Amino acid sequence: MADRVVVAGASGFIGKAVQRAWRARGDEVVTIGRSGADVRWGDADGIRRAVSGSAMLVNLAGRSVNCRYNDRNRAEILNSRIRTTSALRTAVARASDPPPVWLNASTATTYSHTTEQAHTEADPAGQKGFSEDVARAWEAALMHGDLPGTRRIPLRMTIVLGSEGDATNLLFTLARLGIGGTQFDGPWLPHSRYRSLGSRKGTADAVAPSGARPTGGQQRFSWMHVDDIVRAMEHIRAHDEIDGPVNLATDDAHPNADFMRVLRETVGAPVGMPAFRWMLEPAMWALRTESELVLKSRWVRSQVLADTGFEFAHPTLSGALQSIWQEVRQG
Repeated sequence: MADRVVVAGASGFIGKAVQRAWRARGDEVVTIGRSGADVRWGDADGIRRAVSGSAMLVNLAGRSVNCRYNDRNRAEILNSRIRTTSALRTAVARASDPPPVWLNASTATTYSHTTEQAHTEADPAGQKGFSEDVARAWEAALMHGDLPGTRRIPLRMTIVLGSEGDATNLLFTLARLGIGGTQFDGPWLPHSRYRSLGSRKGTADAVAPSGARPTGGQQRFSWMHVDDIVRAMEHIRAHDEIDGPVNLATDDAHPNADFMRVLRETVGAPVGMPAFRWMLEPAMWALRTESELVLKSRWVRSQVLADTGFEFAHPTLSGALQSIWQEVRQG
């Protein structure tokens, strides 16, 4: 008998992969979203009916962080996560037959910048700042109130690699153009875009995105292949003992310098021009995104997945990139 799985925010890169995988194995997939979804945001009764009797609820909704952190985008990044998660929590609370497990997207940005040791799920949240505050608020919305019949799992995601991922294809393009070198942190002009949610506009953050001490290209790049993201979701669903945050990352995290070298080797680029922060900031302004996305060290691993016997299909960066690059070349 096919299970019914509800996926909110299913129109993105990960959501499409989830839909394909679960429909291929015979599950019924009901989507919640805006245009084109089975149920629309704002239809409270429709969402309640969708989640009631479902085998699993997965929420991937949230505005992309690949943008400039101006006031408008900051508000959209926060509100798109809190409002959708809160709407689902209300639906689950009112459902006559609530789903036994709810997987909700979160981010490994919740942890502090580090180049010394990987964070696991047992480590506390990091320092205050916009990205960190959004992560905390997002998980607080998920865990608010009592839902005794439902396991709630924040999925603390790292960089997700896959042939349909915008970030992956941008990295391939940079490497092929000869500009896939090490990305170096450093001082920059004060600004307030990274200020914490409670700080007023004009509160300047003059330090590097990685913290007070720039890392010189040693910021860690934690990642996971999109196929393993889907497999990890299935693993969590099958293991009732998993209850609480799960880091979605392989153990093969690389310093930025090493990651860019592996990337160049994958696409056959002999050289890659390095990028210092004084070069990155104008480039990120032109691309309408933030340097924090490549300069902050996000080094995490999952003790929860390891302790419950999860095995990665793509455990190494070189193997994952080679597999994805082959898919890209085959079209």
